[in-house]
Amino acid sequence: MNKFNSTQKIGDIVNAFPKAAEIFKGYKIDFCCGGNRPLIEAIDEQNVNEAELLNKLNSTYENYEVSSKDKNWFDADTDDIIEQILNKHHAYLWSELPVISKLSTTILRVHGQHHPELSKVHRLFNTLKMELEDHLTKEETIQYPAIKEYQKSGSLDDLKKAVEIINDLETEHTGAGNILKELSEITKDYSIPDDVCETFEKTYNKLKELEADIFQHIHLENNILFPRLRNLAGK
Repeated sequence: MNKFNSTQKIGDIVNAFPKAAEIFKGYKIDFCCGGNRPLIEAIDEQNVNEAELLNKLNSTYENYEVSSKDKNWFDADTDDIIEQILNKHHAYLWSELPVISKLSTTILRVHGQHHPELSKVHRLFNTLKMELEDHLTKEETIQYPAIKEYQKSGSLDDLKKAVEIINDLETEHTGAGNILKELSEITKDYSIPDDVCETFEKTYNKLKELEADIFQHIHLENNILFPRLRNLAGK
């Protein structure tokens, strides 16, 4: 019997089988910001062959061998999820955003005449950078301190502080996701033209890496941590 079907929520599928994120990415199905909707909606929206996708999901699941590197974040402790978000994903963004910003400026100056799309790439990325830096600061100064205080005190007031800004954070996640989708379209999934330098290639590779990291980052928050906090507040 197949484990996955198109009536299940996209985020729930990724929670049960993290490898599904790679499959969804190949079909341009949003598993992070759009993780709370049934898979069939994304299938219809992207005009994907339903039978083909479900067969790929289920056959990959059946033949997949779990390794020690695979982490089931859905069942992980909240402390482990927070540590992963702050020490891996946030740290990565603080480190890489300024680097990619400089690279995007460099390739615009060098290749902009022959690659006019770089003007839009530069503008979109720096908009994303500005929004993400504001977003990370909000999480690190308001939400995550409140979560840690709640874990120490058990106070519902502390939990309320952590939960009350989730809607804003999710809206900002959607905004970041939309920019990343537009960047992917403009760059044709970060395809490297034949007439460019190593810096151009490095920039596109870093943008592709950034996209993958942000999607996983948002998935951990939107589909695992935030619902967990809401459930605690509801109790």
